[in-house]
Amino acid sequence: MFGVTEACISQSLKRWKAQDGSTKSQRTGRPRVTGLNDDMNILKTSRTNPRLTAPAIRREVFLNSPSPPSVSTVKRRLNAAGIMGRRPVKKPLISEKNRAARVKWAKEHLNWTRQDWNKILWSDESKFLLFGSDGIQWVRRPIGSRYHPKYQLPTVKHGGGSCMVWGAFSGSGIGPLHRVNGIMDKHVYKDILQNQMLPHLRAMGRGSVYQQDNDPKHTSLFVKDWFKSRRVNVMGWPSQSPDLNPIEHLWEELERRCANKRAKNCNEKFAQLLSEWNQIPMSTIDTLLNSMQRRCQAVIDARGFATKY
Repeated sequence: MFGVTEACISQSLKRWKAQDGSTKSQRTGRPRVTGLNDDMNILKTSRTNPRLTAPAIRREVFLNSPSPPSVSTVKRRLNAAGIMGRRPVKKPLISEKNRAARVKWAKEHLNWTRQDWNKILWSDESKFLLFGSDGIQWVRRPIGSRYHPKYQLPTVKHGGGSCMVWGAFSGSGIGPLHRVNGIMDKHVYKDILQNQMLPHLRAMGRGSVYQQDNDPKHTSLFVKDWFKSRRVNVMGWPSQSPDLNPIEHLWEELERRCANKRAKNCNEKFAQLLSEWNQIPMSTIDTLLNSMQRRCQAVIDARGFATKY
């Protein structure tokens, strides 16, 4: 009937009788230190406060236990449930007021067409290090080779310096990239607007709109008066919304293009940035602008909280 030997049937019956009719065999090895309730409390505590470490969870859950489990056991229970230790993503702190403003902006622009987005001149400032990167870098190395030069990350004192730039782009392609010397205040920003932004905005034609974030120097009365005197249409922008600005991904693209290039000074670094900036293809611009509807929908779905963009 089952397609097995008589000996197999006999052994199965013997095991079944020896276990009083139970189908589960006796566990071998050391018994579990934690029970089902303990495991549930470990998971509940971690989900309530995701920033608690395994030692802290152990202290909180087994505070009155005469024989608490080890920290390794707590880690195993968390890992078995799919709760792993991870580096949290860094996103802007968004207040309830800003959340409402973000959702309002996203709903107003959700159904914009590509022709609508083509009228926007996106802008932002960014800093590029002369030496290395300010992001997290990883290396795979054999055990015991931590201090081998091959697996080290070289550093220099004071970070090696940086190069600050202002840039802009639109649906017609890459715009100007300008190096910022010294501290950027409202007067420096006004000069950039006059000499870099305004000619490009005028070339885009009538109905063009300038986009900027709500940095204090951008929203100062001095700059607002300049916009008014030049009759520049400025897009209303919700605070703490880099995920809605596609130029943030353009900076990442520029960072990748210059990742393997060393610069001795800021002049050399800016020359590298400008060269790579002008080589960014139109397909990249198309991808960024075509993502605007998804960005708006993501903000609406997240009820104004930060999104993956």
